[in-house]
Amino acid sequence: MEVCFKEYGGAMGPGKFSNAKKVSKGKKEDGGPRGFSHACHEYHKLTGAGKELPADFAVGIGKPLPFGASEVEGGINFAVFSRHAQKVWLELFDAPEDEKAFASIELDPKGHRTGDIWHVWIRGIGNGQIYAFRVDGPYQPEEGHRFNRHKLLLDPYAHALVGTRNWDFKLAIGAQLYAAELDIFCSTENNARHMAKCLLADTRFDWQGDRPLKHSWSDTILYETHVRGLTIHPSSAAKNPGTFLGIVEKIPYFKKLGITAIELMPVQEFNENELDRLNPITGERLRNFWGYNTVSFFAPKESYSSGRELGCQVTEFKTMVRELHRAGIEVILDIVLNHTAEGDERGPTLNFRGMENSIYYMLRSNRRLYRNYSGCGNSLNCNHPVVRGYILDCLRHWVIEMHVDGFRFDLATVLGRDLNGDILPNPPILERIAEDPLLRDVKLIAEAWDAGGAYQVGSFPGQRWSEWNGHYRDDVRRFWRGDPGMIGALASRICGSADLYQRTGKHPLNSINFITCHDGFTLNDLVSYKLKHNEANGEENLDGEDENFSDNYGVEGETTDPAIESLRIRQIKNMLATLFISRGVPMILGGDEFRRTQKGNNNAYCQDNEVSWFDWTLLSRNRQIFRFTREMIHFRKRHKVLAAEKFYTADDIVWFGPDGKVPEWEGDGRTLGCMVNPMKGEADESKQALCILFNAEETAKVFTLPSPPPGRFWHRFVDTSKSYPHDIRTVGKEKIMKEQGIYPLQARSMVILIAE
Repeated sequence: MEVCFKEYGGAMGPGKFSNAKKVSKGKKEDGGPRGFSHACHEYHKLTGAGKELPADFAVGIGKPLPFGASEVEGGINFAVFSRHAQKVWLELFDAPEDEKAFASIELDPKGHRTGDIWHVWIRGIGNGQIYAFRVDGPYQPEEGHRFNRHKLLLDPYAHALVGTRNWDFKLAIGAQLYAAELDIFCSTENNARHMAKCLLADTRFDWQGDRPLKHSWSDTILYETHVRGLTIHPSSAAKNPGTFLGIVEKIPYFKKLGITAIELMPVQEFNENELDRLNPITGERLRNFWGYNTVSFFAPKESYSSGRELGCQVTEFKTMVRELHRAGIEVILDIVLNHTAEGDERGPTLNFRGMENSIYYMLRSNRRLYRNYSGCGNSLNCNHPVVRGYILDCLRHWVIEMHVDGFRFDLATVLGRDLNGDILPNPPILERIAEDPLLRDVKLIAEAWDAGGAYQVGSFPGQRWSEWNGHYRDDVRRFWRGDPGMIGALASRICGSADLYQRTGKHPLNSINFITCHDGFTLNDLVSYKLKHNEANGEENLDGEDENFSDNYGVEGETTDPAIESLRIRQIKNMLATLFISRGVPMILGGDEFRRTQKGNNNAYCQDNEVSWFDWTLLSRNRQIFRFTREMIHFRKRHKVLAAEKFYTADDIVWFGPDGKVPEWEGDGRTLGCMVNPMKGEADESKQALCILFNAEETAKVFTLPSPPPGRFWHRFVDTSKSYPHDIRTVGKEKIMKEQGIYPLQARSMVILIAE
């Protein structure tokens, strides 16, 4: 390749291009865009790549739009952005592992450049073609430029990658410099053999009339899970374990549980082999399991496909979405648009850095270095106009071409920072996303904080944005752990967190309520461990949050003590019941409904093993937790008052203490009760008043009950202190209480009564 670049200038050198230029004055030839040439035959002889080019192979000037690779006038048009590039080559490969391209086309800026867009049209290739780019320009880190023509670059708009299953960044960077404490971009090693490459994927698909479901936020119940982790364990009995089609196999389970949306941890292409640490316990190499280090934002993950044919991940992802929609389940993607897998100045050159480093990333005043608000080495310069356009194109692609229903934006506060890292009052990209005509119906969820110290829960810019409510998680955990003085915070969270959202003109449905998520303890571990146990991560247990507001209730980890087990089960039910009676949008962590455990690891991002995999044998062993979760979901769906889009008024909900009087909000109490009045205009089954009692004390409390509406009586739906199957009734079959005036509420338990 070196000979080609230096001596011959590629297939479309100046002399050859001048011939093509004459054609460009007039008409098209052979159906291609103006300005095509057959000069690649001569180039093929010079490089000796060993492949006969197709007889109809031709090269044309191409068009600057659309970005990426697309079918245009009987050929394929390629277009990439680079403002400071001096040369660009498109390289075509036969196989993912090839080191040498069978054709390398140099794009002459005199014809193949429009503004900052480099473009070329190729005839004689089509679906299944493997390609990549090389870009040359100034290597001036002090100015923010890090061009290196020796490094193969991925198309930022590629719809699929190949060669990712055994990808190793160490080899892609250049092994001899990988550990060096210097700029590794000075490497002149050709990394093509070790790099993943782009694929012209077949985009044809039979959607069978699929249309967006458009569930309202008030009807939404989110289930967060991981594509591989859900079904890779042998106990899943999946025919296609660890894949998009494995998700499809679990649809009957999701329907039985009652969720309405599945929130998938990152499915955009990432490199699970990027870590070079070993598990100090087992000696096995650790892997990037979670995927929060995106390489290619338009491309679904190759290893999440069940087939081996190139590009099948695109078809299988679409199949998953179509079948979930058929079952009434929306698809939300966790998307990581705050940083990329290129890391800091010592990371690999994969795409953005090698094409236009100074624009795609936030750089420090010493422009050799990167601003790092993600905790992962770099931060995307999201509010630069070019990067804004890229982000919008990416989101539109997943909505229009892949039919997803919404996005959860990881560390979304990064998207609100300017070039210097300062928080903007009205970030352009956030407003553009919210107001984009093609994205108006999709769900937008922000993780409203970042690793730079910003925390915007309740104040994230824009009325359309819902937010992961970290206050909800912490306050519910603390109340049920028995921390004193938490009844006021609990009441606020149950009512939709008006203290956070009302002042900014938002509503309860802007709050995504959760007690656990992928980041932290599972619900089972929350009641089984006081301390994190991340030793297997190889970071000396220094990673992960130290304060989890958890308890083990006497024994750290698993136990056979029946008293401790009984209390743990009760606490799990208490938190699940609290979640589903709270205004806002409930989200459960996948597997919590049957006590999935990570053995106390609260940061299992690198554990692609049984620590993270769903052990489906737990479902039969913890059937009562699954039943409890399912019935609480059905209960919430029936009682629309719990999911209303507005905040409660004083007439809607009345709070009281055990004595039936106004609670002592400023005290250290751990008990609380409320009566929720039915909403006007709802169906008959939703007009039932509710009485909900909470006791986080270590002793029982007798509650004086409010009077039910005239002609009605209190029926018990839930009492978490009672053993299975008396802990929860089937919706519509609640048990009438003999004593209507008082309720003896056991220690650390919760009761839900219905007036019928």
